[in-house]
Amino acid sequence: MIEVTNLHKSFGEAHILKGITTTFEKGKTNLIIGQSGSGKTVFLKCLLGLHEHDKGTISFDGRIYSDLSIDEKRQLRTEIGMVFQGSALYDFLSVQDNVMFPLKMFTQQSHTEMLLRVNEVLDRVNLTGANQKFPAELSGGMKKRVAIARAIVMNPKYLFCDEPNSGLDPHTATVIDNLIQEITKEYEMITIINSHDMNSVMEIGEKIVFLKDGLKEWEGTNKEMVVTDNEAIVNFVYSSNLFKKVREIYLKESKL
Repeated sequence: MIEVTNLHKSFGEAHILKGITTTFEKGKTNLIIGQSGSGKTVFLKCLLGLHEHDKGTISFDGRIYSDLSIDEKRQLRTEIGMVFQGSALYDFLSVQDNVMFPLKMFTQQSHTEMLLRVNEVLDRVNLTGANQKFPAELSGGMKKRVAIARAIVMNPKYLFCDEPNSGLDPHTATVIDNLIQEITKEYEMITIINSHDMNSVMEIGEKIVFLKDGLKEWEGTNKEMVVTDNEAIVNFVYSSNLFKKVREIYLKESKL
């Protein structure tokens, strides 16, 4: 479990995170949502250790991040997989070498052992045989799947995804959503997704943390979100007519 307690972060006079407390459980897809400027990107970067928070604690299965030594933090990073918004593949490396990169960096495995693991994760994301392709030869959805393969190649305990559906068509976005949810359960990871895609929220939001002005305004499941009377999240999520109709239908049927 990742436990966040009273988390604060400021940049100069700008107080971005204002005392966030929440938990993220293993085997669930946890989504962070909120408007631009709500603090969700800063929150994610604090969780990753890219920003040093000013006050509060972040605990990874009982390990308080700020109390860890440099070596302990380095070890924790080997337990974290990251899927970046733009996939962040190395254009000059093949699919195989992109996925193998963390193994070369953090393990002493032989090339044969690394290749076996690379093929395992490429097969899991339905890219069997794509080893020698380069990023320029891949579609947007394929690039995201390579990024997911690279993120899970070290068999991480924690998976972080920053806008994993950015730039994808609706069908491909759903494929990526389902893939992330499936591997979360298979690997029993703690998955945290920073997202603005309401389709993703509705599809895989097993836990949703809604931030507003640096505060945790609401949290719950996608089903609970449909019936909530929290005005801030209703206005945010149901700003489109489509989601308004979904909400109206759900509420009507739940009363039958």
